[in-house]
Amino acid sequence: MARFKDPDFNDRVAAATKAKQKALEQLRNKPPLDPAIVAERQAAQAARDAAAEEKRQAKAAAVEAAATQKAAKKLADAAAAGAEAQRAAPTEAERKAERDARYAARKARKR
Repeated sequence: MARFKDPDFNDRVAAATKAKQKALEQLRNKPPLDPAIVAERQAAQAARDAAAEEKRQAKAAAVEAAATQKAAKKLADAAAAGAEAQRAAPTEAERKAERDARYAARKARKR
């Protein structure tokens, strides 16, 4: 039974050269592109690029609007917290009056 013969270096180089020549012939035999088709493809690509740019700008505007809204909400929350902090803490007499009112309500419920 005959063994499989591995191609030697020269055989591999010859096969590679033949493949390159075949590829070059196919490239040379390729028909030239029609300028109208090329112009149409370029116009379509320009339209896709313009649509993508509009989409990017709309997204950036939405992100900016959300950031502005968040900042405004944060500012309003800070103003509300400041107003709440400005309210005076109840005095000792007010706390005692509230405590007495709770005590009286509890006593009234038990009766």
